[in-house]
Amino acid sequence: MEATNTLSKIFDKNQLLTDPDSLAEYGKDWSNASLPNPLAIVFPESTEQVQSLVKLANQTPFNLVPSGGRTGLSGGAMASNQEVVVSFEKMNKILDFNPIDRTALCQAGVITQQLQQLAEDKNLYYPVDFASSGSSHIGGNIATNAGGIKVVRYGLTRNWVAGLKVVTGSGEILDLNHGLVKNATGYDFRQMFIGSEGTLGFITEATMQLTKLPVNLTVMVLGIRDVDAIMKTFQAFKDKMDPTALELFSRDSVAIVHEQKGIPKPFETDAPYYLLLEFENDAEATENLVLDTFEQCTNEGWVLDGVMSQNEQQARNLWRLREDISESISHYTPYKNDLAVKVSNIPAFLASLDELIAEHYPQFQVLWYGHIGDGNLHLNILKPADMDKDAFYEECGKVNPHIFQLVKDLDGSISAEHGVGLLKRDYLSYSRSEAEISCMRGLKTMFDPNGIMNPGKIFEVAG
Repeated sequence: MEATNTLSKIFDKNQLLTDPDSLAEYGKDWSNASLPNPLAIVFPESTEQVQSLVKLANQTPFNLVPSGGRTGLSGGAMASNQEVVVSFEKMNKILDFNPIDRTALCQAGVITQQLQQLAEDKNLYYPVDFASSGSSHIGGNIATNAGGIKVVRYGLTRNWVAGLKVVTGSGEILDLNHGLVKNATGYDFRQMFIGSEGTLGFITEATMQLTKLPVNLTVMVLGIRDVDAIMKTFQAFKDKMDPTALELFSRDSVAIVHEQKGIPKPFETDAPYYLLLEFENDAEATENLVLDTFEQCTNEGWVLDGVMSQNEQQARNLWRLREDISESISHYTPYKNDLAVKVSNIPAFLASLDELIAEHYPQFQVLWYGHIGDGNLHLNILKPADMDKDAFYEECGKVNPHIFQLVKDLDGSISAEHGVGLLKRDYLSYSRSEAEISCMRGLKTMFDPNGIMNPGKIFEVAG
């Protein structure tokens, strides 16, 4: 009660919520990793107000958990121990657009789709894209270094952050890089805050880089014979062109999207795997090259069938085969793993995982899909209808060390784009050495000496 009374000195009644429904809603993210139990929800409207809150939290003390669109899948925005949740949804303005630098200055609560629309209105492009772009926040994207479907051409969120304004865990405001293209003046703290999941401080503003619009994006979906043919087809197209997206999904994934969403299958031919290829169809020569490569892959027996979009609507419909998977399988209570290896290691990784899954998950339906172009695969185990959720999660959890050991053996990542949060915290050593983790803890202590910023995420709470 003392903390909430103190909060009312900073936030008016429209910026402070303590009712049970709000606590339950804002205290969780899509992961539902634990039961929400926050103390209060606050809605700052400026960097200075965030600074006042952080200084108060250090004095009182109480802990803080950042909240954006709450679309995370690793428990990074869960508030389960009487923390104050800091929602950035009122800091939702695009403050400036610079046509010469091709940048947009955004508050942390700007929705990803909002930035994409601004770019399009200016005949430009913001390429970081994923299924939750209509609800995720730019601040959250930066805090988790979000990836998505365009990484093969455009890279991760960090590639598009030209500057940041942050409030550190000690209450200092840092204005980082000022939107510069070149800046060789020591440590780039901007990069340390990207992917830090709110554990070092809170992002309040970001200068985001934009680029030119792609021309006539065209989508091709290919039915692939087997795992070995996936990489051969992938390489054939990569050798001839620069795709904007390369996505992989399995036969069962298509079947569930068809069942749940009514999306028609791309063609009659049945295939165990499907490859979605997007490219700029900017000239007749480009289309001819794509068709020639398709014919080559078909003649080799790698590709069983294929279809290419002829207009924007057809392209959107083909994309739904991939983008609607996550929502379609939510009805089955999936257990998700978000894994990455080097692209060249994907065949060996898939082969080893198939053996492991056959051994440990014979009774479960397992779905593959992911960003084949950047080595990121999503492994989803679906809960049987007659199995208790807790028992299902327990069974899946038993196999995690085996899966993560395969990842470690290939120098891969146990979390390609979902972050560490709560769910991957205990497995961090499979991707990071003890020396790296020690350095990360040291950075945490430097920026957040009292440990009030999103405690328990990435690292176990000390003491």
